[in-house]
Amino acid sequence: MRHLLSAADLDRDAAVRVLDVAEEMAATQRREIKKLPTLRGRTVVNLFFEDSTRTRTSFEAAAKRLSADVINFSAKGSSVSKGESLKDTALTLQAMGADAVVVRHWASGGPHRLAHAGWVSGNVVNAGDGTHEHPTQALLDAYTMRRHLRASTGDLRGARVVVVGDVLHSRVARSNVLLLHTLGAHVTLVAPPTLLPFGVETWPCAVTTDLDAALAEGEPDAVMMLRVQRERMDAAAGGFFPSAREYTRRYGLGRDRLALLPAHTIVMHPGPMNRGLEISADAADSPRSTIVEQVGNGVAVRMAVLYLLMAGETPGGNQ
Repeated sequence: MRHLLSAADLDRDAAVRVLDVAEEMAATQRREIKKLPTLRGRTVVNLFFEDSTRTRTSFEAAAKRLSADVINFSAKGSSVSKGESLKDTALTLQAMGADAVVVRHWASGGPHRLAHAGWVSGNVVNAGDGTHEHPTQALLDAYTMRRHLRASTGDLRGARVVVVGDVLHSRVARSNVLLLHTLGAHVTLVAPPTLLPFGVETWPCAVTTDLDAALAEGEPDAVMMLRVQRERMDAAAGGFFPSAREYTRRYGLGRDRLALLPAHTIVMHPGPMNRGLEISADAADSPRSTIVEQVGNGVAVRMAVLYLLMAGETPGGNQ
């Protein structure tokens, strides 16, 4: 496999391989000298057509710690803002000698088009496309769960994960469902009916509109809150739920719901958060929250992905 475009690209062995290598990468980051020579002489381009802080800087740190040269390309202030097409941008990057392109695009399928149209010869990594997928976020989430819930075995089979919120606009939700199912976890999606995508009943997970019932059933190991993506909604979010207060009452994780969770349950969020809407400060800042840790884990996971794709070894472990 030359690219990582979807969580579905990874079978169980390949996903576990990425997570295992991420553990090795994380160990190197605890040393005094964090850089590895693995990708010296290679060039990684971060091609971002949407704003990002965590994902872009995480990929940049990952590539630099593997000794790759990094070019950060933002659509704002570039020729894209003057109307340049994805194809012409890709051909420009190819001419610059890009060995890998990490792409975030506002259109679902943008990275797939880049990978399969023949415009670039290097590896393509999907860093989030529209409302479609975000595979490396799912990998770092699984890595975080594994460290907290299955530290002794590294096996997520049987883990119970509840994913709550704006599933309709969430690329994180889709990738997590696919990857966690592959790893043997049981996932329940919770959202208002208006924030569930068409065809969600075909996803390999349970679906409900009742958060309290989902939390009470089966003692979840992890609760992942999704950001309400107002920027992807029509002018006012009121078209999707009556009010912010009503959304928080029915689907927010606050002090009361937090207190009812089993002692071992971790609280997750892909960020950025709408504090006071989908998650309260009590939950976000609680000792069981892994939200800040997820950001740090993202560097190790993305180091693993870049290494496995670019150093001549596929994520499945084959040369």
